[in-house]
Amino acid sequence: MKRPRLLAMAIAVSSAVIFLLTTTALQAAASVVEHTFIVSQVNMTHLCKETLVTVVDGQLPGPVIEVTEGDTVVVHVINKSPHNITIHWHGVKQQQNCWADGVPMITQCPILPDHNFTYRFNVTGQEGTLWWHAHVAFLRGTLHGALIIRPRHGISSYPFPKPHKEIPIIIGEWWDKDDITQVDRDLKMSITDDNPSASTINGELGDLYNCSGVPEDGYVLDVESGKTYLLRVINAALFAEYYLKIAGHKFTVVAADANYVKPYPTDILAIAPGETLDALLVADAPSGGRYYMVALPNQAPKPDPQVPLHITRAIMRYSSGSHGHGNGAAPATADNVPAAPEMPDQHDTMTSFYFHGNLTSLHQAQRLARVTDEHLFVTLGLGSVCRNGQYSCKREGGEGSEVIIVATINNISYQCPTLAAPLLESHYYRRTCAMDVLQELPDRPPRVFNFTDETLIPFGPKEAPLEATSTGTVARRFRHGAVVDVVFQSMAVMSSDSNPMHLHGHDMFVLAQGVGNYDAAKDVAKYNLVDPPVRNTVLVPRIGWAAVRFVADNPGIWYMHCHYEFHLSMGMAALFIVEDGPTADTSLPPPPKDFWTCGHDDNIMRDEFYWQSLGSEVLYISGV
Repeated sequence: MKRPRLLAMAIAVSSAVIFLLTTTALQAAASVVEHTFIVSQVNMTHLCKETLVTVVDGQLPGPVIEVTEGDTVVVHVINKSPHNITIHWHGVKQQQNCWADGVPMITQCPILPDHNFTYRFNVTGQEGTLWWHAHVAFLRGTLHGALIIRPRHGISSYPFPKPHKEIPIIIGEWWDKDDITQVDRDLKMSITDDNPSASTINGELGDLYNCSGVPEDGYVLDVESGKTYLLRVINAALFAEYYLKIAGHKFTVVAADANYVKPYPTDILAIAPGETLDALLVADAPSGGRYYMVALPNQAPKPDPQVPLHITRAIMRYSSGSHGHGNGAAPATADNVPAAPEMPDQHDTMTSFYFHGNLTSLHQAQRLARVTDEHLFVTLGLGSVCRNGQYSCKREGGEGSEVIIVATINNISYQCPTLAAPLLESHYYRRTCAMDVLQELPDRPPRVFNFTDETLIPFGPKEAPLEATSTGTVARRFRHGAVVDVVFQSMAVMSSDSNPMHLHGHDMFVLAQGVGNYDAAKDVAKYNLVDPPVRNTVLVPRIGWAAVRFVADNPGIWYMHCHYEFHLSMGMAALFIVEDGPTADTSLPPPPKDFWTCGHDDNIMRDEFYWQSLGSEVLYISGV
C-alpha cells in the first residue's frame, strides 16, 4: 500500500514550505473562550448495572474545549458533586500562571461541594491535542475531556495536508463503582484487587461486552472513501498503556503531546496514560466497508501481578456520503462482519518501546541547550513502609501484614502535607514554616544495585532487603533558567511496570531511551541532540530508562508524577520548585484577585485524599 508513503512525502514538502514562509499577514486577534463546567453525579448503565458516576455536564467523556493558539480560556467550575474537585489542564504550560495548574493543596484549595471556582489561562505558543482532567483521587477516570489548540492562522497552516475532519478518540476505562475514590483509599492500605470492568473508546464499551447477551453500544467513526481524517487520540485510562489499530488501515503520526513530529507511518499506535497523539488516517478502502478499531491494554508479563485483560473496539464505517461520526452502531450482521486487526500480545511491551523511539521532532531542536546545570538520576519503583508510623515491622501474608506497599522516587514515597493553605501560597508569601515540610529529592537513589534484575519481582528473601523506604513531601528546587537533565530508571523490585512520567508546567526533550540499566559511560553517546521529540509525558520503558532535558523557566511549584493512577496514589510523585528570575517577567505574579483562599476552618480536604503522616525516617522491615 503506497498511500501512507506518499502522504508522508506530501507532509514533508508541506511542512518545509510552511517552515520557510515569512508571515506578512497581521496576526489574528486572540479571543476569550469561556465554558461553564457543572460537575455532578449521574446514573449510567453498563454491563447490566446502574452506576453513579461523577461527570461534567452529564457526559462521558466531558465537553471538548476548542481554542486557537493565543486565546484566553476561562472555565467556571460549579461543583454539585459530593467530592472535592480540581481540574488540571494537562500539557498547558501555564507560563507565569502556576495558580491555574489545578493540583489540590499544591497550587490551590480544592473546590468543595456546592462551591464554584474559575480557571483563567492562556494557550500561547502551543498547537495540537491536550486534555483536561480532575486531579483528585481517581476522579479523572470519569472527569476528563479533550483540549484542542488550532493554529492562529487557521488549519491551512498545519504542517501536513488539511484533513477532511478532526475527531477526538479518547481511550478510557469503565469502573462499576459508585465511589471510585474508594480505590485510592484501598491502595493507600495495600488493597490492590480493584480493577476496571471494561475499556472504552469515547465512553462506549463496544460489542465485546454484553448485558444478558445484548452487546454494548460501541463508538462509530463514519468516513468517506478517499478522505483524510485527523484523529486526536488521548489515553485517559487510569491503569494501562494501550495499543490502537484499525483493520486494513495505517496511520501517519504528525504530533505528540501538542508538539509536531516528523511524519511517522505506522499501522499501530502505542499510547500511555497522559499521552496524546495526532494521527492522520486515510480512508482508502472501498465505500460500504466496516473495520474494527481495537484498543488493547498491555501489561508486564509474569511474575508481575496480572490484571484482567479488557479489550474494547469501535467500528470504522464507510459510507457514500458524509454522516458525521457518533455512537450506536447496529450489531454486525453475518454478511457484513467488520474486519478485525491482528493485535500484539498483551505482554508485548517492545512494540511500545520501538514506537516511542521512532518519534522525532518535526524541526531541529534550536531551543535545546547543549550545556546542562543539573543532573538527576531518578529511580522509579516500589517499596514498603510500616503501618501506623511504626519504626520497625515485619511482613506477614494477608491482612496480618504490618507493612504498606508504596511507590517511590529515589526510594522516597511522596506524602501529601497537611496544611491550612496551598504550598504555592506559602512559597509566594515566603511562609518558611509551611515550606519546612519539604524534603529534598536527592540527586540519586541511596543505593545502587541491578535495578532491572527480574528475579527481584516476586516477593521473597532476595528483594526483601531492598524494600525499606521512607516517606516525605519530596521536592527539588531549581534556579530560574537552569538546564536540567533527568534520567528516569524503571526498577524491578516487586513489579516491573513501565512509568509514564508527567511534568506539569514544562515540556521535556526526550534525548534517549533504553532497556536495562542506564550506563552514562555508553548511553550519553546515544542522545539525540538534533531532533528529539518534545513531550509533557514521557513513557519510561519497562525495566528500562529514559533520558530527558528541560529548562526550568516557569516559576512556581510543579507536580512531577507517574500517570498510572495506582502509582500516583501509592506515592510516585515529587514537586519541582522553580525559583523566580531576576525580572517581573520571569517571576511568579501574585494570585488572581478572585483567587479563593481556604482557611483553617474549612475542612478543605477529607483525610482519605491524603497520606496520614508516617514520618520520614527509613523504616526497618523484617520477617519475609
